[in-house]
Amino acid sequence: MRAKPTSSLPGVSRRHFLRAGAATLALPALEAFSATVDSKPQAKNFVAIGTYLGWHQNAFIPKQTGRNYEMPDTLSPISSFRDEFTVFSGLDHRAPNGHGAWSNFLCGQSPKSYSLDQMIANSIGAKSRFPSIQLTAGAGESDNKKGNAISFTRRGVALPMVQRPSVFYERLFMSKADRARTEYMLRSNRSSLDLVLEDTQRLQKSLPARDRDKLEEYFESLRAVEKRMGHQLDTINDPVPRSDYKLPSYDPITPNLQIEAEQIMYDLMVLALETESTQVISFFLHGLGQVFSFDGKALGSGYHGLSHHGNNPSMIRDLVAIETAHIHCLAGFLTQLKERKNPEGKSLLDNTVVLLGTGMGDASRHSNANLPTLVAGGGFKHGSHIAVDSSKNDAPLLGDLYITLAQRLGLEVDSFSNASRNMNQLFS
Repeated sequence: MRAKPTSSLPGVSRRHFLRAGAATLALPALEAFSATVDSKPQAKNFVAIGTYLGWHQNAFIPKQTGRNYEMPDTLSPISSFRDEFTVFSGLDHRAPNGHGAWSNFLCGQSPKSYSLDQMIANSIGAKSRFPSIQLTAGAGESDNKKGNAISFTRRGVALPMVQRPSVFYERLFMSKADRARTEYMLRSNRSSLDLVLEDTQRLQKSLPARDRDKLEEYFESLRAVEKRMGHQLDTINDPVPRSDYKLPSYDPITPNLQIEAEQIMYDLMVLALETESTQVISFFLHGLGQVFSFDGKALGSGYHGLSHHGNNPSMIRDLVAIETAHIHCLAGFLTQLKERKNPEGKSLLDNTVVLLGTGMGDASRHSNANLPTLVAGGGFKHGSHIAVDSSKNDAPLLGDLYITLAQRLGLEVDSFSNASRNMNQLFS
């Protein structure tokens, strides 16, 4: 995906303008700073939510197309938001099959490549304290370190995900003491990074060409870290929002408490967007062997085992129960986004593109075709099931939808992975 700056005042961002001169001045919203590439209303935030074990297609995808479809079982918790979201079927990235290719969800045809959320963050994220935030729920402590990820840098480096709600909360609403400690650590680490870069640059001169290329990739990863650290230092003294949100007395981080963790994370995601702490969030819903209990009754198998249901009706029933619980959590998130209003009376949901999907089309067969996808908010015309016939040579790809989403966020883009169009003619 190629992105171009869209500011009508080249070289002058709102943040720089506010910091120009010897004093800091709070300004009202000015039209010059909100100019966009076209006259369409633009969303300002992007949230991507992906499930590792996919969505059972028959319970997620409506049987009818268009507006008058019957709400499928999995989506029933958000039926009251019918006019606030669109369901898509038949879209995928023509990517490899298997769990190892799950990350194609946001990366396109090539797993573990530059992800959509990071492309968007690199275009609009600098306006916020956190250019992007990566979260997860349902992963074990050790599993979270095995390389499963949802977000990847331009060089394909997996970005770490916050698993503990308390850690996420502390980042959003850090105290003065926490801020001073963070600044000290950032400056110390940045100094160490400078020394590493100097040493490796000297080493590079004496290496053969292939090693120099490999070292250059390493440099780019270091520069990305340095850029993030620099941004954190630039914003370390910005006003930190306050919140009266009360965290539970414990972090629900064990896999079997995934649903509880999701509910808290969604609450905090709303606060992060409402306080403009970030504009880009990715949320990875993991799936392991955890056995869930609903209404005091344990399901018959673990989450991962249920995803390999082999068309067993009782296993499918339990799998759909878990996936419906995920959507119950999403319903709470959408409700809060719709209730929060900006000074112009526009809801946070209208300002936020919410993408729900997966890189796994059918976990029972390890197929990554026909990825169940839902888009909510963002000011789009919603209320339909848009079914794509993937057998046609000119059928849109999931990446074409991503181009449309990026354009709604103000990016001038015309490609994503193996996609080179958009879906504006079907979804706008």
